[in-house]
Amino acid sequence: MTEKTPSPGGAGTAANDSSAGDPAASRPGGPLPGDGESIVVPPSILKQQAGWAQPGEAPRAVGGTKTDDTPQIFASNVRKSDPSEAGYDENPPGVGRLGVILGTVLAVLLAGSAVTLYMVNKDGSKDTAAAKPDAAKSAPPTPSAEPVPPVKDSAKVLPTVTGDFGKKADIQVPGEKSDGSFVVKVLSEGTGAKVDKNSWASVDYTAKDWNTGKDIPSSYDADGKPQIFQAGTDALIPALDQAVVGKKAGSRLLVVAPPAAAFGSQGKADMSIGPKDDLIFVIDIRNANAPDSVLSGTVTPPPADFPQVKDNGKKPAEITPVAGAKDPTELKSHVLIKGNGPKVEKGEKVVVQYTGALFKDGKVFDSSLSKGQAFSFPVGGGQVIPGWDQGLEGQTVGSRVELVIPAALGYGDKGQGDIPPGATLVFVVDILDAGQG
Repeated sequence: MTEKTPSPGGAGTAANDSSAGDPAASRPGGPLPGDGESIVVPPSILKQQAGWAQPGEAPRAVGGTKTDDTPQIFASNVRKSDPSEAGYDENPPGVGRLGVILGTVLAVLLAGSAVTLYMVNKDGSKDTAAAKPDAAKSAPPTPSAEPVPPVKDSAKVLPTVTGDFGKKADIQVPGEKSDGSFVVKVLSEGTGAKVDKNSWASVDYTAKDWNTGKDIPSSYDADGKPQIFQAGTDALIPALDQAVVGKKAGSRLLVVAPPAAAFGSQGKADMSIGPKDDLIFVIDIRNANAPDSVLSGTVTPPPADFPQVKDNGKKPAEITPVAGAKDPTELKSHVLIKGNGPKVEKGEKVVVQYTGALFKDGKVFDSSLSKGQAFSFPVGGGQVIPGWDQGLEGQTVGSRVELVIPAALGYGDKGQGDIPPGATLVFVVDILDAGQG
């Protein structure tokens, strides 16, 4: 779906404000040349200065998020001794007996003060705590988001749906109001892979507002594209994110979503959705890929001047360089497995598996297969090396592509990690899926 067409649960919604690019460390080969240094700010400061969640929405916890608010030490409170102030116990020339006496008295007074403070804090801890402002009482109350109701497979009143999988559905809205149920009903079951939690799913959808009867922008519209996301991770609104979990690719679903399963009490003004509107979705699950999925199919061996590739299933591919081959000056590509899916367009989010090796000796420096987690990024968005942005655009979904990338389109003269300066790179990339992310 292009930027002109809002996407349910897509970029700009409270449910999907984590749509920034993948962490630099997860990029093939590591951060791009020129990536700036990170500034670490204590979480407590961030929470005071920025809104982590929309009003009425609890902050979303992402897997592995650290919640420790232990303050960082930026400076020591131990004063560095100046030579002119040291040596009280040595009675140096110029200090004299008075200096020694004054130093001793000062030390005794400081020690006494420390003991007194300790006893006060020890015995009067309750009073001290009572004297401090109560942050919980002084902070303004934060409204909590309405909990998402449990999923049902039916309700007293449901919309009528006609049409076939893979085409825009015809939705007839009942004259009665919705009873507020969160319904996910399988209209037709597919035979493809099951969508598990964390699986990458791509879906097409038709949608309507139950309250107004108006159409909501659809992926079947002229400028629409399938929605692609990791299921069950709160990447999108529950009406999409939760609805597909446990269902098979090729299935058509009817989803009735109350506000809590859609855009909450805020609604979505840019789509004319009110804060109390129930939404209707007909979802077609196009594809489902587990995080460790790989492609299979008839392999067309690369030309003689390309590094040869051995498929190792769910392990990194073995890449054998061409003896004595000179580093290329231009990007070269070869399709090892030809996919039958649509062509990848600039701006689309793709989900891929990859193995990266050095052109010179075939040494593998990175692979998503070693991590068991497919990698995703927007093609042409500058979040990966130029050789990837250029080499994958126009390839078809379901293809395995070998890319030979000169240093100028890789990590240049600086290199990166195990990639030496000026290195030509070889990547074997499985394009698992693509769509609007």
